[in-house]
Amino acid sequence: MAQGTQPRRVVVVGAGLMGTGIAHAFATTGHRTVLMDVRSQAAEKAAENIHGIVQEGIRLGKLDAEKAGAVRELLSTTTDLEKVAADAELLVETASEDLAIKADIVRRVDPILPRDAILATNTSALSITEIAAFTADPGRVIGMHFFNPVHKMKLVEIVRGIETSAATIAGMQAWCEAIGKTSILVNETPGLTTSRMSAMAGNEAMWMLLEGTATAEDIDTAMRLGFNHPMGPLELGDLTGWDTRLAVLNYLHKTLGEKFRPCPLITKMVKAGRLGRKVGRGVYEYRDGKKVPESGLRNVI
Repeated sequence: MAQGTQPRRVVVVGAGLMGTGIAHAFATTGHRTVLMDVRSQAAEKAAENIHGIVQEGIRLGKLDAEKAGAVRELLSTTTDLEKVAADAELLVETASEDLAIKADIVRRVDPILPRDAILATNTSALSITEIAAFTADPGRVIGMHFFNPVHKMKLVEIVRGIETSAATIAGMQAWCEAIGKTSILVNETPGLTTSRMSAMAGNEAMWMLLEGTATAEDIDTAMRLGFNHPMGPLELGDLTGWDTRLAVLNYLHKTLGEKFRPCPLITKMVKAGRLGRKVGRGVYEYRDGKKVPESGLRNVI
């Protein structure tokens, strides 16, 4: 983008896994980025993780030291949403997949954001139109669906709600280009394109595990080597979080029908606290962030 057309500041709301990756994407491409979370420790921990990704990028030769140093100046954290929203030109909401939580965020920032600011949500399943209805200007609300891990995945789904303006779409496409991502434009539908396909694959993989069709590792190996995916559906579920996966499947089941009914094993795992990598155990167990060999669930029927 030419100088003077780039948004001066982006605010990322939510310092979870996705918020961390999204803030990294903006800060490492030269944008002043504020990572906001109601929990100051979570925001600070996310910033540490971002700097860790940056240092790994230097080690691998993918990022030069000068640019890495600039990230420390460009990235900041806060717990004060209203203060940082006041001069943001792009705000990306990446809170939990809960409409009430997202509605509260957009209600709060809508009257504070500058008139020409874009209000984006990273939801993977909820309705952009419904979220936008909590604002006075639904034309500036749009979906900006990133993929995990954000620093490795090139795709962003831009999601058009019923009221999203052409100017907002063009602005979002320019934003994606500015941070080195490839975007596709999707008309709002439950699960968009990728979440529907991913949820279906992950759910089917869990049914196969439950039925004893193959071991967890063999199911994942089939997807990695048979379809050239970077990771299998069970590994991906562990990375995403099975609580998040269950919420998405419940929503798709409600809106799109029986084919998305969650496998009972997912429900059982969530009730048992086996949420995935973030808690150290899901389908697999993790130690120091790495999968423990031969740790896939067995005898689960």
